[in-house]
Amino acid sequence: MNLTEKGQKRSKDGDPTFANGPPKRPRHNAASRVTSSPSSSAIHSSPDPSLQQRQPSQGTSRQVSPRPVKNDERSQGISAKDIYDAVCSGKAALVTVVDEWLDSYKQSQEEGLLVLINFIVQCCGCKGVVSKEMFDKMQNAEIISILTKEFSEDSANYPLSTPGPQLKRFKAGLCEFARALVHSCRNSLIYDEYLFPSVLALLTGLSDSQVRAFRHTSTLLAMKMMTELVEVAVMVSVQLQTTQRQYDLEKRKKPNDRASDRLEELQAAIRELRENKEELSSIMNATFRGVFVHRYRDRLPEIRATCIEELGIWLKTNPEDFLNDGCLKYLGWTLFDKQSPVRLKCVRSLQGLYQEKEFIGRLELFTSRFKERILSMVLDKDPDVAVEVVNLLLMIQQGTENCLMEEECGHIYPLVYAAHRGLASGAGGFLYNKLKSVIARDENDKNNNAAFFQILVSFYIQSEFHEHGAYLVDSLWAVAGSELRDWETITSLLLQDVGLMYEEEGALLELMMCAIRQAAEATPPVGRAQGKKILSMKDKRIQEQDRNRLTSHFIPVLPQLLGKYSADAGKMSLLLKAPLYFDLEMYSSTQWLEKHLDLLLSQICSIVEKHTEISVLQACAQLVSTLCSECYTFSTRAHLAFSQLLDALTENFSTYSSDLLQGTADDDDVYNAATALKKIAALSSAKDPTGWKLFDSCLKLLKSRMESMELDTELMVSALKCAAFHLMWAKVNAVNSKPAEAELKRLKKEVHSFCRVCQMCLSLEKAEIREQAFVLLCDLLLLYSVSSVRTEPNLQALVHLPSDSLRSELAAFLLDYVFSDDEDGELSDENEEMKMIVLQRRRNELAGYCKLVIYGVLDLTAATNVFKHYNKHFKDFGDIIKETLSKTKLINPIQSSKAVCLSLQQLYSEMLTEDSSQHDLSEMRDLAKRLAMSFGVDLHRVRKPLVMLHMDGIRFAFRLPQEGEEQYPNLAFLEILSEFSFKLLQQDRAQLAAFVKSECPSAALSCPSVGLYQRSLVSGSSSKSREQEEGGNDTPVAKRRRTTVQGSASNTTKTSWLGSSSFHSQLDTPALTSTVLKQPTSKKTGAVELETGNGFAELESEDEFSSELSLIEDGNSEREEVNSLEEEPEIEDYESDDESAYTLPSTRITSASILDELFD
Repeated sequence: MNLTEKGQKRSKDGDPTFANGPPKRPRHNAASRVTSSPSSSAIHSSPDPSLQQRQPSQGTSRQVSPRPVKNDERSQGISAKDIYDAVCSGKAALVTVVDEWLDSYKQSQEEGLLVLINFIVQCCGCKGVVSKEMFDKMQNAEIISILTKEFSEDSANYPLSTPGPQLKRFKAGLCEFARALVHSCRNSLIYDEYLFPSVLALLTGLSDSQVRAFRHTSTLLAMKMMTELVEVAVMVSVQLQTTQRQYDLEKRKKPNDRASDRLEELQAAIRELRENKEELSSIMNATFRGVFVHRYRDRLPEIRATCIEELGIWLKTNPEDFLNDGCLKYLGWTLFDKQSPVRLKCVRSLQGLYQEKEFIGRLELFTSRFKERILSMVLDKDPDVAVEVVNLLLMIQQGTENCLMEEECGHIYPLVYAAHRGLASGAGGFLYNKLKSVIARDENDKNNNAAFFQILVSFYIQSEFHEHGAYLVDSLWAVAGSELRDWETITSLLLQDVGLMYEEEGALLELMMCAIRQAAEATPPVGRAQGKKILSMKDKRIQEQDRNRLTSHFIPVLPQLLGKYSADAGKMSLLLKAPLYFDLEMYSSTQWLEKHLDLLLSQICSIVEKHTEISVLQACAQLVSTLCSECYTFSTRAHLAFSQLLDALTENFSTYSSDLLQGTADDDDVYNAATALKKIAALSSAKDPTGWKLFDSCLKLLKSRMESMELDTELMVSALKCAAFHLMWAKVNAVNSKPAEAELKRLKKEVHSFCRVCQMCLSLEKAEIREQAFVLLCDLLLLYSVSSVRTEPNLQALVHLPSDSLRSELAAFLLDYVFSDDEDGELSDENEEMKMIVLQRRRNELAGYCKLVIYGVLDLTAATNVFKHYNKHFKDFGDIIKETLSKTKLINPIQSSKAVCLSLQQLYSEMLTEDSSQHDLSEMRDLAKRLAMSFGVDLHRVRKPLVMLHMDGIRFAFRLPQEGEEQYPNLAFLEILSEFSFKLLQQDRAQLAAFVKSECPSAALSCPSVGLYQRSLVSGSSSKSREQEEGGNDTPVAKRRRTTVQGSASNTTKTSWLGSSSFHSQLDTPALTSTVLKQPTSKKTGAVELETGNGFAELESEDEFSSELSLIEDGNSEREEVNSLEEEPEIEDYESDDESAYTLPSTRITSASILDELFD
């Protein structure tokens, strides 16, 4: 009879673990109890859960009498508290502690075992003690029942749940104690038929308890002891094989040469080793069936994770007994667990198996059945799990030839663009391995790096994630860094006349620029940096070496690339960024490279003359700014070259300016003038243009064009930029020098004139002109504000304050063109890229206006034009408005709170103006809630601003009606104001309640809005006030019936998390994938049904206990769940996570660093 049949027979007769306690039998009959075949494995076929009808643990008993020991031999040994203190300290040598306990156990088995049992009870956090009388007369179930009552009801914590470093130390000590105990007993006491069967019988009973502390601690101990027993079993198997070979070798000798004593000795040794192996098999089989099979699906994630982690060790340590489909299925089922730590342990256990080449064949069936699930887990909600899954798939790909089809690999390739750097790097390793395998198949390629780049470019083009090349390079940098730094191969591919198609050249050029940036800066792209990483000395040295090498290579090669692609604007804009990553000092420090500087300067000038695309001109301007920097010795040569370029462009514009002003210019003249101004404007951002005195010409051109309404967009936008840059550089020059008073007056007059022109442009129909004028106005008003000259008293004359009409125009622009949904509707059919461009433009415009408020150019009351839209446009502008709120609170908390209240008052008045008969306050209440949250949690700091806000709101609500208005039209505003009540301190609520009574007319006291606001001052929550108001005198609603063991009397706020899970699948989750929590049953009419998301939800550990006893769980939940586990899950019914589980690098600017730039 094999072990499976034996286990089934036991489960019918009684407890499936140790039905009648440790067996009482002569030592030589050990084999007859376990199996009829000496070669049977410990767990030949893992028990099917459908056959495991778990019996109550009351049958677990200890009826084996220990060997008699004389009383005078007993002595006072180590106590349970001594062992516990040694484990908790984390410093004691536990091997010594175990040896001391073994000495005590050898003197008296019963007392020694009692010490060990009380140590286990103490580790569970139980205050109870197992006395000798209890030990002698009671069954394990009765002892556990008594111990359950000894738990403290004050706290649900126990040693394995205590937060902080103490938990880590205690857990490590407890595991080490279990390991040392088994290791010290491996040659003797394991086989005494008393110690380990008794301890494991107790642990099995505890693991079946409803008390989480008992289950958790006993399962951890049982699993750790099982792991050590597996190692002992492997050792015994090796000894048995060795002894059997020696016996066979001796027996094959001729009769005359045989040593009969030797044969008998070997035969006795074989018999003993077989008995030992069978004894171990019996213990392990019972532990596996009694603890693991039930606890791997416990409701507590930590217990499930422990079981799966140890199972992985058993499979790898003893593959002969455990590495079969019967045990592997538990790993497969746990892949569907709802808790990410459990899935993580499962995936890591599988990694340990797949990295062993000899295991691949045995894993073939498992791979075929669970491959789909593993592939779907690359989109796991927990990025750590997704990273390990990608590494697991890489092991599968390397260990098998055709296990993963190309279509299946397609699930992993897009992850190289994921925002999580670890996941992207794992996917990069998978992609690199695939690319190298493709190259290895083509033996004709002599240059492997050239073939690598050709395949990589093809992948990049086919992936269709253009403009994300930096993320692809970063993903491959760890594994393919040497190939990506092969500048010689890349440039030779780009400079050759044949070989690459046009699209392939562009893709390779983009990847090359991304690799140059990565090598020069040694930082990941935007969105992948996890905090600010400080480079080590080694990393800095590698960075410096990479930068020097790429500079030495590209300085002579860059002019060749610029010459070849001079007609291609896209490639030009990329190549012009390359020198920004060079060590530019090498131009002057290395003599043979100096001649290439003049060549580069001349090429930049020719590019500016040849191209009109804004991207190329901006790239040239950025490079001009860098080359003209005073920190380089060659900057004078760069200044000279670009001054000559500006001379030519200015002369070109002057040729057409008179005709433009007189209105006699034709279309060609307008185009040529606009082109020249466009180039001058681009260069003006990098080089001071005041010496060319173009301001007057540009201003006259703008005025004449607006008077004639000949609004050429490119010409006027370029003229606006040129004039604005002139004023900006003039301010910089004024700060750096001491200009005369006449010069300051002239400059202020120019600023005033330009602002008048920009104000006129705000009402034009041409969107580009209008938007450019708004942005330039915001910049110039800030540059010539009071705060900008606070440290420069001699420049006070330059201060330019906006007029009232300009303030109104700026606010109207926000309302009409930033917070308007009209343009979004027009772009509904356009592509996403255009929507992002429009959104980014609006964000820049809003940030410009907010800077005017923050730096005092506009009053804080002007912020109401922004605050009003906080809730409605939170998705697009929430981060900017939130930053503005926080800045205004730092500037003037009281005025900021008044502005918040004023914004709500304005919205309320607008609502009354539109329709005074209907008051829909839901949107304004939502806005008030969001604005209230901006006051933070330090209520003492915001006490005065909040009181002032409430007082302003109360005065507004009780404002006397004007002529033609209904009586007290603003009373409903108190409902909006009540959303701020929960932020008030108790003494302030009493003060405001008195203020309401003093302000409120007697006719309005009965108004529902007044009553609601007064109740909010008492309860601190407007929602509670509304519930009281709506409830009225209705019949009280019956209390909700408890529908799950999760609910906690002390913590009911977490019920909203019941339906959460790490996987958002549309299908129900099969019962076997998680814990012993049963499926919700249908309720009777009127009962409240608990929503549990995907069939059932994972329990939060804090909410696991019932209200009667904090550590006791619903008794029948596990029993009923066993019946639901009688059928294996249909694995095919599972779906993968939704595709949004991983995110591509966002093109939306929301990071803190970008906000700093917007407000800089």
